[in-house]
Amino acid sequence: MKKSYIVLIAVGVLLLLGVGSCIGVRNGIVSADQAVKKSWGNVESAYQRRLDLIPNLVNTVKGYAAHESSTLQNVTDARVGLKQAYDEASRAMSEGNGSGQQLEHIQASQNNLMDKAGIYINAVHEAYPDLKANQNFLGLQDELAGTENRINTERTRYNEAVEEYNKKILRFPGSIFGWGYSEKEMFKADAAASSAPKVDFGTGNSTTVDF
Repeated sequence: MKKSYIVLIAVGVLLLLGVGSCIGVRNGIVSADQAVKKSWGNVESAYQRRLDLIPNLVNTVKGYAAHESSTLQNVTDARVGLKQAYDEASRAMSEGNGSGQQLEHIQASQNNLMDKAGIYINAVHEAYPDLKANQNFLGLQDELAGTENRINTERTRYNEAVEEYNKKILRFPGSIFGWGYSEKEMFKADAAASSAPKVDFGTGNSTTVDF
């Protein structure tokens, strides 16, 4: 009788340890998944900061050079391209749901936005040399540069969170107890990100912006 009790107690202890281990692994996966979502939220916040700054940049230039729309077509065209890129980035942010395809769409639209912002800034520098010394304009440029650093930092942290999460669900025992969870994709550079935007101001009085 005593041996039977000992066996039952041993089996019970093993079951408790097994259940506890399963719960621990499952909770670890849930925590890792939440960490990924939090990191993605930080990336979105940095992207939103960029979106908030772009209109201020445009308005600063428009306020400094009110006659640009009627006298400098290249600056106007560059601003139109920037506006279209801004609208696309805004739509991508509002429609994003965290899926791999949406991440790529958001990243591509944000990269396109910065390409157009760079073209616009270069066009304005060429058209209005004195604007380079304007404190508001310089301040906004510094803000944009700081935002890019933040975005890069948050992307790196996001990839680190995704790496940790993927390890938990792909390695044993997470591969057994991670039902309902699937591997997540990391941020990858857009195919066009390796090439700088082509900006040709020409040699004459007028400038040409090659989109």
